[in-house]
This record gives sequence, structure tokens and C-alpha cells, in this order.
Amino acid sequence: MKMLDEFKAFAMRGNVVDMAVGIIIGGAFGKIISSFVSDVLMPPLGLLLGGIDFKDMLYTLKEAVMQGEEVITPAVTLNYGMFIQNVVDFLIIAFAIFMAIKAMNSMKRKEEVAPAAPEAPPAPTKEQELLAEIRDLLKK
Repeated sequence: MKMLDEFKAFAMRGNVVDMAVGIIIGGAFGKIISSFVSDVLMPPLGLLLGGIDFKDMLYTLKEAVMQGEEVITPAVTLNYGMFIQNVVDFLIIAFAIFMAIKAMNSMKRKEEVAPAAPEAPPAPTKEQELLAEIRDLLKK
């Protein structure tokens, strides 16, 4: 029972829950970026390169073995187009994360740079006032 209590305390600690939320949001963000790259960026890029769809780019190492219309052994291919697609996905995700961290650091620096309002000096005590009067009298 003690181990179960320790596990519960560990699992409910703030940073573990924060990490879980971050992983879930990161997964959803990854899907959004992948869709942005494959559905928005890559079609125009492929069109600029002569109608090439990167996902279809491959090099056949060994042809498929066919018997009529039936595939006996599938083809062995090197899918370098998918690699290019994944590299572009990674670069866009890395750039988006870089920009987000840069913005957070910029906001953090602004908070640190903003000086706190200077505190008014504390009012002199009766003893300090009396000593100041004595000093002034001695100067005369």
C-alpha cells in the first residue's frame, strides 16, 4: 500500500502532470504542422519543381514479383521522397519551437529589465531628526 501512495504522490506532482499535458499538446501540434507541410507547403513546392509529389519519389531496388495480377513478393524501394517530406516537417517544427522560445525569452527579459518602482526612503525616526538638528546647530 505504501508503494501505491508513493506512486500517487509522484504522479500527481505538478511537473509530471505538466509534462503529460506538454506531450499531449506537442502531439497535436505535430499533427497540425504535418498537415500544414503536406497539404499547404508541399503542393506549391512540388508544382514549382514541375509537379513532383515528394511522397511519390522513390528508387526501386528490386522489382515486385508478380504472378498475373497477384503480387507474390512486393517491391523493395528506397523512399527518399518521404525522407525529404519528414526533413521539411522537422525544419518547420524546429523553427516554430525556436520562435516560440525566442518570444518567451523576450517577454521574460522585458519583465527582468522593467525596474521596480523605487521605494520611498523611510521617514526618519525621532532620534534621527534630533541628531540632524544637533548637527545643524554645531555647523552654525
